[in-house]
Amino acid sequence: MKVLAINSSPRITGQSKTELLMSHLVSGMEAAGAQVDVVHLRTKKVRNCIGCFTCWTKTPGRCIHQDDMTGELFPKFIASNLAVLATPLYHFTMNASMKAFVERTLPVLEPTLVRKGDITYHPLRGPHPGIVALSVAGFPEISVFDQLSAHLRFMYKQGLLGEIYRPGAEAMVQPVFRKVCDDVLDAVSQAGKELVKSLKISPETMERITQPICDFELMARASNIFWKTCIAQGVTPEELKAKSLVPRPESVEDFMGLMQMAFRPELAGDVSAVIQFAFTGLLSGSCFFTIGDGVIDASPGTSPLPALTIETPFDLWMDVLTGKADGQKAFMDGKYRATGDLTWLVRMKEMFGSSNVGG
Repeated sequence: MKVLAINSSPRITGQSKTELLMSHLVSGMEAAGAQVDVVHLRTKKVRNCIGCFTCWTKTPGRCIHQDDMTGELFPKFIASNLAVLATPLYHFTMNASMKAFVERTLPVLEPTLVRKGDITYHPLRGPHPGIVALSVAGFPEISVFDQLSAHLRFMYKQGLLGEIYRPGAEAMVQPVFRKVCDDVLDAVSQAGKELVKSLKISPETMERITQPICDFELMARASNIFWKTCIAQGVTPEELKAKSLVPRPESVEDFMGLMQMAFRPELAGDVSAVIQFAFTGLLSGSCFFTIGDGVIDASPGTSPLPALTIETPFDLWMDVLTGKADGQKAFMDGKYRATGDLTWLVRMKEMFGSSNVGG
């Protein structure tokens, strides 16, 4: 089986969640014996269709544009058994690069009109690959893909052999959710195998692909902190990451959410403890984190048996968290108190995504 896998994400490897999922789908297809040709549209020149119909009249089956679509991609498309259309969700449908690619496949159709029942259509000029759709979105609901799905189902009808949609995709790269995300990616690979072997994806595999990754409230809280910090610092998400900036919580609840998202299970090992925070100042409150078996839980209030208790002004600890204050110096200067097993101050630096999370 020949497969053409087309990725229309403008993001590079390591940033693109579309590419992350597509690479696992391709891996599964290749494991099942398929010959897969991967194309990243960001590296290709695909001009917009100008509606001249030259491909229907003067040069039947061939576009007037002399670009990568005419010279390379369209011939590969019609020679494939399957074509994977992998696109990030932009404004609830495919992005412009993928739309341009799809529109440039017009030469595969004849200009004549045919009616079947109440439906009028253009017949195919020749072979057309089966279509597999893949898309990712930041929103947590699977329903955000409804418009994309309706468009593809109307356009390709029975030729649409599979749809792989992953909501809440930003959580896919968060270490704290690695266990469930690994299962999602494994299911995407399984979908690739199934498509090659049977031209369909089993309901069990689709259930694994779309399983919940994290609680909406946690995701929304962490996301809002992140964007507020980007705006306050005047940076893009990638610049925030490159500068190793840490989002700054504005409430105890925000702090709880951020700490859960920053937790690194693979660095925590098999340690088990409760870490208590007691915040003072203009913004006061208490919360504690229960860590064990590579999992972290956040709770408001106080724990009866914490391994470490940190009593600190909220704003001071947020300065420590974001690197604006030296946690060790602040402790030595008596600006905050830590009681219990002080080695947990060091362990916190090891277990969370930033060295500034701990004191």
